[in-house]
Amino acid sequence: MTPTQHIGALIRMRRKAKGLTHEQLAEASGISRSTIANIEDGRHHSKLDTLSAVAKALDAEIVIGLK
Repeated sequence: MTPTQHIGALIRMRRKAKGLTHEQLAEASGISRSTIANIEDGRHHSKLDTLSAVAKALDAEIVIGLK
């Protein structure tokens, strides 16, 4: 799994755990529904500001780990 796919999977799990649809998350984050779907499917390399808006809408935080 690529990092992009991993991020998408984490966002999908958090969205579903909160009982949100793509449309509801899109509205809460200000990001289009299609972009949300593409992020979750690992097809969109998002900028940090996009991921930050999604994380805020999900009441989550972005943690960057370096190896």
